[in-house]
Amino acid sequence: MNLTLRNRPVPSTSISPIETSTTAAASAHAATKIYGEGDTRVVALNAVDVQFDTGKFTAIMGPSGSGKSTLMHCMAGLDRLTSGNAIVGGTDISDSSEKELTQLRRDRLGFIFQAFNLVPTLSAEENITLPAALAGRKVDADWFDQVVAAVGLADRLDHRPNELSGGQQQRVAVARALAGRPELIFADEPTGNLDSTTGAEILEFMRRAVREFNQTIVMVTHDPVAASYSDRVLFLADGNVVDELLNPTPDSVLDRMRRIGA
Repeated sequence: MNLTLRNRPVPSTSISPIETSTTAAASAHAATKIYGEGDTRVVALNAVDVQFDTGKFTAIMGPSGSGKSTLMHCMAGLDRLTSGNAIVGGTDISDSSEKELTQLRRDRLGFIFQAFNLVPTLSAEENITLPAALAGRKVDADWFDQVVAAVGLADRLDHRPNELSGGQQQRVAVARALAGRPELIFADEPTGNLDSTTGAEILEFMRRAVREFNQTIVMVTHDPVAASYSDRVLFLADGNVVDELLNPTPDSVLDRMRRIGA
């Protein structure tokens, strides 16, 4: 497989926006997830209704066991609802086959995890272009250049993960998520393994990706500061959406978390 895009000049930092859409990037309707039976029965999601708007940055918060990661996993096709509907870009994935879910994740979604999940034997550039290569698609060179410039990796593309700092590795992961111009990016504690300064840089880029690229990001986090970079915070408790906060600040997030006992 040809994973690389070589011999290009250092890209400019200009950004071409994705075409704006007024439709929801994803939504859940009466989304219910139950684990176990009898005495071990746990209702992780309790008939949740939620919408994630295109071109917005949404943070999901809540105490341990609130259902925030379960919601993200079910919306991303990584887990299945017990009942209800998970809709991505107008497609109800609730009854999709495993093959269809694999294709959804490959072709329409991007992922950023706390563990960077880079392939150690590949260069930064190869890691960024790997999903497209596995799908048999060519990466748009102009878009690739813009993403690489935006995350500040133009002079690190030939480096392997062990030659990069933690922050640089997460920049590679963010660039990988963006490179395919997905409909929706799911981020699970993306700055959990980073120091506060590096984490702030990654979050600022994610916010920039939303505002300037019109990307849609849904992020699970426990950190009020991280959540403050979003446009909207959803608060879950005991499998229910119990509160919502627009234009959050660290203090307003903390205040809401205290109210729900997080």
